[in-house]
Amino acid sequence: MELPSIVPPPHGQAWPEAPADAAGMNWMWLEEAGRFAAENETEWPTDLRLHLESGFFEPPPFNRLLGPIRPRGPANGLVLRRGFKIASWGDTDQVDFTFSAAKSYLSLLAGIAVMDGLIGDLDEPVRRTVDDGGFDSDQNSAVTWRHLLQHTSEWQGELFGKSDSIDWHRRIGLEGKARKGEPRTLGPPGSHWEYNDVRVNRLSLALLRRFRRPLPEVFAERIMAPIGASRDWSWHGYSTSAVEIDGRMIESVSGGTHWGGGMLIHAEDQARIGLLMQRRGEWAGRRILPRGWIGESLQPCPLNPVYGLLWWLNTNGGRYISAPETSFFASGAGGNLTWVAPRQELVAVLRWTDPSAIDTFIRLIMQALEQ
Repeated sequence: MELPSIVPPPHGQAWPEAPADAAGMNWMWLEEAGRFAAENETEWPTDLRLHLESGFFEPPPFNRLLGPIRPRGPANGLVLRRGFKIASWGDTDQVDFTFSAAKSYLSLLAGIAVMDGLIGDLDEPVRRTVDDGGFDSDQNSAVTWRHLLQHTSEWQGELFGKSDSIDWHRRIGLEGKARKGEPRTLGPPGSHWEYNDVRVNRLSLALLRRFRRPLPEVFAERIMAPIGASRDWSWHGYSTSAVEIDGRMIESVSGGTHWGGGMLIHAEDQARIGLLMQRRGEWAGRRILPRGWIGESLQPCPLNPVYGLLWWLNTNGGRYISAPETSFFASGAGGNLTWVAPRQELVAVLRWTDPSAIDTFIRLIMQALEQ
């Protein structure tokens, strides 16, 4: 009998489990994948403050922490098929910072803003609806929402005490090395792809200006509560990131933990977000994200075909060779990954897995599917 698709009950109730054979998978390969992930923990120390202050991303004074940070826990994770939990390892209720996986959560909020009419067109300049001085310059006036969501904005400036130039020439996987931070000539918006945390934080602030409410409130109300997530997560900004909106000071949250702050969350909640994405923005017959938003989010950027709207893609196997090409990912430094394989109805969450081991984990899962 084929395993049906289910919607897991709200957090606090037992997540339904299914044995490997009922899920159409080989139990030996599935068990090996979980064991492999647990045994291949990231090389990052548990003391994340020490790690960041030691200059992992960039040297002093550019690495000064602005937001909260705390030690991480051990490796953990889980695998879902058709909504059932079919494998897990470690403590999947362990709440930790998830670094740049939070960028993908900003993408979800952008989808909510589209649904609510707060963003009318991804290709319109942000300055038409966000008037806070951040998009007034000649360099920034043509920046669109799509540019910010694709890392192609070339936005220039300082935000919350960090200059966009800190992340010039940044290369994922070569943090703090190569030419990172060296001067370059900026092109017009849409001309250059660059992974830049300051610009992501500029997007977060722009979304806050449109919602006029704390983004964690919107995230809780519109996404996490409807999908039955816990209340264990929290989203943070910096000591410098409070802005005044309608007479009150609101903290603008960060899209990562590069300088502290960002999203504290556990694997169980991340799996729910992955399942929402796998099911094209619907949950138990209710539309959470606008129709078509998932497809829009997963369109390859012309300047980087393995990136969409703050989601990593696997175009031509360009992210993980062992994963199906239709896979997509929320990815954070230190080995934090949510992998969604929609055609296989798979969601896997990895916390603190050595990045060099992730493709092997994916290969083992795919071998389990082949039986």
